[in-house]
Amino acid sequence: MRKQERDRFRKLLETKLLVLRGDMDHLSKEALHHNRMEASGEVSSMPTHMADLGSDNYEQEFNLNLIQNEQETLRDIEDALAKIEDGTYGVCESCESPIQKTRLKALPQARLCLDCKRQEEG
Repeated sequence: MRKQERDRFRKLLETKLLVLRGDMDHLSKEALHHNRMEASGEVSSMPTHMADLGSDNYEQEFNLNLIQNEQETLRDIEDALAKIEDGTYGVCESCESPIQKTRLKALPQARLCLDCKRQEEG
């Protein structure tokens, strides 16, 4: 891969990294805010109906799952940035062939070429 292409992918990955960290920060604050309100005993934030309590619990669990998924994506992006630095970016981790540029444009943190990804999911 040429230096110009690597630089373009580095910028794309760095932008995704910043956006993802912002999203994770927002979700974390929301989940913590809900917990702090409960811990402080503020009655105004407590649901008065069991269905409301279930909805609140579901929303909190959903946010925590999103955070977990985004942490995995964050690690993948950081790994891709490290691969750019060591010169292995864009190489499939399974078959060691180049990952298609169209795949990298759509998913710049891709670890596998499309064929290997299909086999993994198969």
